[in-house]
Amino acid sequence: MNPSRDDKLWKIAQRRAHFQRDLMSYFFVNAVLIAIWYFTSGSLNHFWPGWVLIFFGIGIAMQYYRAYIRPDESDLTEKEYQKLVDEQKRAG
Repeated sequence: MNPSRDDKLWKIAQRRAHFQRDLMSYFFVNAVLIAIWYFTSGSLNHFWPGWVLIFFGIGIAMQYYRAYIRPDESDLTEKEYQKLVDEQKRAG
């Protein structure tokens, strides 16, 4: 790793890049599912790809929040690790 790189900024950049890749996957997968539904459905009454749109969309929204709205929040793992380090310092 580059010694001049800020680890916190690097994690934020990774989260944003991961979000962007997943967003493209979201659009591609849902476009394919909608096309399958459209061309195979005898009646256009039941829009089953909607379930994928909703739940995949919730995951994408949570990723967006973590990458752009609150990027400075550290991971839960890091917080728990720091708690253990602090406890160990106090005990020893």
